[in-house]
Parts: sequence; structure tokens; C-alpha cells
Amino acid sequence: MRPAAAVFRGLIFTYRIFLSPFLGRQCRYLPTCSEYGDEAIRRYGGWVGSWLILARVLRCNPWGASGFDPVPDLPPDAARRPWRYARWGASHMDPASRLDR
Repeated sequence: MRPAAAVFRGLIFTYRIFLSPFLGRQCRYLPTCSEYGDEAIRRYGGWVGSWLILARVLRCNPWGASGFDPVPDLPPDAARRPWRYARWGASHMDPASRLDR
């Protein structure tokens, strides 16, 4: 694992242990945003994973969708332009898995 990925995963772990218990369950999606972030970093590293996490956290709001939203399978050239492959809206979600409708 590269150092940047280890740092990001350490931050997620710290959030889960120290902050999340006080905030309670806030995420509208499954897996939770911290689980999503950990998997995105593990699968794609710090650069692409951080773009995926940013898109997910911006989607996780009271006016957004909710439901099952796993880390996507990215095309091989995603590392060059990861912001194009991040899901910025809920239009990618199967309507049957959405909980907000």
C-alpha cells in the first residue's frame, strides 16, 4: 500500500473509532460513506479513491438519494481523469435499490 493510501485509510479508521460513535448513523447509503471510502482507497489508491470519496460525500445529503451505492468498477484509464468516473448524482442507481422514492 502506498503511503498516501495508508494515510487516507488511517483517517477513515480514526473517524470510525473516535467521531462516528458520537455522531450516530448519519449516512443515507449502504455501504456507509466510511466503508465506501475505505474500499475505494483499498481498490484504487489515494488519488482515484479520494475523488470517489468526494463525490460520495457530496451525494450524501438530506436532499440526495439513498440506498445501495457500491464503489464502481472503473475503466483502466480512470487514473488519468477520475473526476469523470465518480458518480456525482444518483442517476446511476437502480430505482429498486433507492430508499428515497
